[in-house]
Amino acid sequence: MIRRSFLRLFPLVAGGALVLSACGFQLRGEQNFAFKRLAVVGGPPPFTARLTRMIEGGSDSVVVDSVANADAVLHVSEAQSFSTLTLNSLGAVEEYQVNYWLNYSLVSADGTVLMQPSTIALNRAMTYGVQFATAKAQEADLLFADMQRDAVDQLMRRLAVVKTLTPTPAQVVPGVAPRAPLPPPPL
Repeated sequence: MIRRSFLRLFPLVAGGALVLSACGFQLRGEQNFAFKRLAVVGGPPPFTARLTRMIEGGSDSVVVDSVANADAVLHVSEAQSFSTLTLNSLGAVEEYQVNYWLNYSLVSADGTVLMQPSTIALNRAMTYGVQFATAKAQEADLLFADMQRDAVDQLMRRLAVVKTLTPTPAQVVPGVAPRAPLPPPPL
C-alpha cells in the first residue's frame, strides 16, 4: 500500500523539481561579500543580532565589534511612527499606518564610500479600536519586529551588490530613497 502511494506521488515530485529547475529557480546559497569583517554602528540590538546571524550564517564574512578591526563599516539608524489611515464618522481612528525607516550607508575602513546613504521604508496597515488598546499595542510591536526583519533581508541583498572595497566612481553603489521619482519610460 505504501509502495503504491509512493509510486503515484513520485512523478508529481519529480515533475515539480523539473519545473522549478527549468524556470531558473535555485536556492540562495552562500553570499560572497566584498568585505570579510563588517562593523555595524548605530543599529539597535535586535537588528544587529539578526544581521549578524544572516551574515555569519550565509557567508564567510563576520561581524566585528570594533571599527578598527573591520574591512567595512555599516552606519545604521532606524525610525518608527504611526500615522492615521482612516477615521470613522465620529472622527475616531479606525486604522493606523505603521511606518518603519532604516537609514544606512557603507564605507570602507579608509573612509571610501561603498554605498551611498540610502533608506528602506516599510509600512503596514493596522486596524484600531479603543476597547482593544492593549492588544493593538502588542500587534504594533509585532508589526515593527516584522518590518525590522524584512528590512534586514532587504539590506542583505543590497550589501551583496558591493563587489569591491576600492571602487571607482562608477562602481559606487548609488543611494536608494523611497518614493523617489522614476525615470521617464523609453518611448
